[in-house]
Amino acid sequence: MYDDKDDHDHDEHLEQTVAPRDTKGYQRTLLFSFIIITGYMFIEAIGGLLTGSLALLSDAGHMLSDAIALGATLMAFKIGEKTATHQKTFGYKRFEIIVATVNGATLVIIALMIFYEAIERFNTPTEIASQGMLIIATIGMLVNILVAWLMHRGSSGDDHHGHSHGTSDSAADIKAPVNLNMQSAYLHVLSDLLGSVAAIIAALLMMGFGWIWADAVASVIVAVLILVSGYRVVRDSVHILMEGTPEGISLSTVEAKLLAHKQVQQVHDLHVWSITSGLNALSCHVVVNGDMSISAASMLIADLEQRLLALDIQHVTIQVESASHPQTQAHGEALVCDISERPVDNDSSHIGHSH
Repeated sequence: MYDDKDDHDHDEHLEQTVAPRDTKGYQRTLLFSFIIITGYMFIEAIGGLLTGSLALLSDAGHMLSDAIALGATLMAFKIGEKTATHQKTFGYKRFEIIVATVNGATLVIIALMIFYEAIERFNTPTEIASQGMLIIATIGMLVNILVAWLMHRGSSGDDHHGHSHGTSDSAADIKAPVNLNMQSAYLHVLSDLLGSVAAIIAALLMMGFGWIWADAVASVIVAVLILVSGYRVVRDSVHILMEGTPEGISLSTVEAKLLAHKQVQQVHDLHVWSITSGLNALSCHVVVNGDMSISAASMLIADLEQRLLALDIQHVTIQVESASHPQTQAHGEALVCDISERPVDNDSSHIGHSH
């Protein structure tokens, strides 16, 4: 008979297993940064129109993308706080990576737009009020330095892992990895800071030597920097969405860590991936010799989980198998299993893996 209490207990365990990380420090930083960037964006856009500077206008457009990126990143952290459900068993943490992907793609699009406008400006140069451009760009640089400092300080804040099966001293000393969502927003601001610097240099060159083309050249330099930043963010976020092995984690190292336990003879069907930045998960089968009680298997799994914490892997699912069982023999010895093919073994009625 269905028991509501059992369902409630399962819900509690589900929430504890994928408890949200503390991102309050990130959120405060993002809110302050959003207010500052949005306010100055209007000033820079008006200044770009009045002075006729493409460098200022492109920087203002980039500031608009910064404001959108910061707002979206803040929203992603808010949504990511929602607890796991029976429909979303890992909660909404992946939403952070989706936003990071969009932020990175936005950077790429902005870079291409600036390239296009710079080519147009090379072909048809226009007179630019370089003195006004210099003043506005200098203020913009100071604003971006402030926001970049706030975000850099905030990104080294109190973002801890919410999932733990008991922590050891070595696990507690692990340096928190960079949050990709926060990094994508930070790169928006940093590239905008470089845009302000480029605009200042262009204004000085125009004032000192009359090089009107310096404005377009500065825009191209900024576009290249933005394009590189955007590409890196998209590359890293797509890797997470494809459930690739997290950066800094080697499958052979993970295998060696598991095989170092005297009761583990073999490891196969190993998968390591990131749920979101800084929250890594693992599933695998470990083969032991002879029969093992449920109590002994539970103790083995707990010990292996502690070992994996040293590799910054927090969410672990391990299946214990006997070396003599037909199911284990059907799996083969390959570390990585091809899940696209699962031939049926009619003799043992077991669905095996193809290696």
